[in-house]
Amino acid sequence: MPSLSDKHFPVVVIGGGQAGLSISSYLSKQGIDHVVLEKNRIAHSWRTQRWDTFCLVTPNWQCQLPDFPYAGSEPNGFMGRDEIVAYIEAFARKIDAPVHEGVAVKRVSRSGDLFALETSEGPITADAVVLAVSGYHVPNIPRVAERIDDGVVQIHTSSYRNSAQLPEGAVLVVGSGQSGCQVAEDLHLSGRKTHLVVGSAPRCPRVYRGRDAVDWLADLGQYDLPVEEHSLKEKVRRNANHYLTGRDGGRDIDLRRFALEGMQLHGRLLDVADGQLVFKDDLTDNLDAADRVYNGICGLIDKHITDKGIAAPEGEHYSPLWTPGETASQLDLQAAGITSIVWATGFRSDWSWVDLPIFDGSGYPTHKRGVTTMDDVYVLGLPWLYTWGSGRFVGVARDAAYLIDRIVERMAARQPERISEEAH
Repeated sequence: MPSLSDKHFPVVVIGGGQAGLSISSYLSKQGIDHVVLEKNRIAHSWRTQRWDTFCLVTPNWQCQLPDFPYAGSEPNGFMGRDEIVAYIEAFARKIDAPVHEGVAVKRVSRSGDLFALETSEGPITADAVVLAVSGYHVPNIPRVAERIDDGVVQIHTSSYRNSAQLPEGAVLVVGSGQSGCQVAEDLHLSGRKTHLVVGSAPRCPRVYRGRDAVDWLADLGQYDLPVEEHSLKEKVRRNANHYLTGRDGGRDIDLRRFALEGMQLHGRLLDVADGQLVFKDDLTDNLDAADRVYNGICGLIDKHITDKGIAAPEGEHYSPLWTPGETASQLDLQAAGITSIVWATGFRSDWSWVDLPIFDGSGYPTHKRGVTTMDDVYVLGLPWLYTWGSGRFVGVARDAAYLIDRIVERMAARQPERISEEAH
């Protein structure tokens, strides 16, 4: 493994998750000297920011790191948190990745013809830099949380582990994306009185017409659809992922069924005033919209089966099991017995340490398939970097393979320049 005392590297990869390790594997195959800097440990977010019952929502067969597909006995199962960490660690060992754990990159800037990196172990330089740090950097808790009484415990989903860590009493989960719905389910199954603030996230069937919906969607090419061919174009990058679960072998998440079982659903949270939560009157609309997406996916699968003449069992589109009555626009935390809140409100990006002109007006890296607007700077592992599969185990290898070709091309282009400079 290269030592950081070498000071200069042809390529520095920042981030030791599946994205950084994937590009490292291709760099090694090309014989390109490089180093991977990970400020924590390999697979840090999987290891430390997932709850005890967390598992993949996509089948194990989609774990396709470069030349390292899932090789276990349950390709149609869903790995749990610890299995995911073990899979990534095994990949790192296989490729003998030159990872330096516990090394934080504090700043990246341009210095002449090189990139200067300030790290927790001192300065180094590089010819090229790959930012493989995803886009989920800082837990996003809205400022309205500041107006909630100090006696109510508040945590972000990245800190949630199980219901036992929360004080006795009812729990409010704010946000109904993948994490919010799964945490709400975990609390509900543990017997806790659970309130869920429902937003606009869509839902997806787990199994439809005899197969996992992910299998059908893969056959339909949904994970291969480039962002520029999506109807929303780059706006799709802001879309919430569909909610479903791989827990207990996989199943739908049906918020209406939870409501029948005692979970209390609310519209979007608008404000907090004098211990009262104020909700938007959009619960019915949000549930209906999620179901339309669910049935739309069923319709896509139906059409595919018909068009291809595939023999498959009949399927049934979803019909609501429960509909909200007149919902209260306010909720008194104390009267409802709510003693804790889990904020399932996502993450925000923090690129403040990257002192390079590669960002757009919203602070997002401008790039095409991971090649940024600045020569020799690349991004990898972002959601919808190129396709829906980007940022996931199923698509990160393809993205990394594309980038290695661009890196090799740039190295070849720089070589004549350096020879010319040395001649003078």
